Amino acid sequence: MNERIDDLGDGFKIIQNTEAFCFGIEAVCLSNFANIKKGEKVLDLCTGNGIVPVLLCKKTEAASIIGLEIQAESVELARRSVALNKLEGRIQIDQGDVKKAAEIYPPNHFDVITVNPPYISASGGVHNKEDAKTIARHEVLCTLPDILRVSSRLLKTGGRLYMVHRPHRLVEIFCYLRRVKLEPKTMQLVQAGSGNEACEPSLVLIEAVDCGRPRLKVLPTLLL
Repeated sequence: MNERIDDLGDGFKIIQNTEAFCFGIEAVCLSNFANIKKGEKVLDLCTGNGIVPVLLCKKTEAASIIGLEIQAESVELARRSVALNKLEGRIQIDQGDVKKAAEIYPPNHFDVITVNPPYISASGGVHNKEDAKTIARHEVLCTLPDILRVSSRLLKTGGRLYMVHRPHRLVEIFCYLRRVKLEPKTMQLVQAGSGNEACEPSLVLIEAVDCGRPRLKVLPTLLL
């Protein structure tokens, strides 16, 4: 009921529930932005229906990808998508609270962490805290500082965090990153249209390195 199978190309598919939070362009941009090397261990926080792990399997040779998600319905959906794509040997979907991820996994364990987090603060018009779409969009179950603190603990020294977020929170993001010794290294804004329209970028992609040296590279704006 309310489910569909979407084609991701190259034989990969994803199961989505139209009544829950379906993936958007943010997950696609994040998966393309993340630079993952052969044999690396990857953790995807707030994995939702598992779209980022599946897309990363499509484009990388990561040794293993773990997706962590708190909502049981999304976990069950993600696990079925993993099985549908016959990726059980590469993807593991765990149910758990991002805030407690450092208790679930060993410290300094992952080469890469990816995250497409809730963008909106808890005070930003939240009505139903149990609603799947509210949990995906609003910081009701975890906040940006929660995510970055856990990422710092779980990444190896020199490990990379790849995150997609909203540009209006960019200053806040950089401040929190440096507070937990994750140094912003690469940034790319994402804008809809051909570039001629007078529209602001709607997304920002960020790479941060654990205990990295200060030097930020700004890539040309990605036009959708």
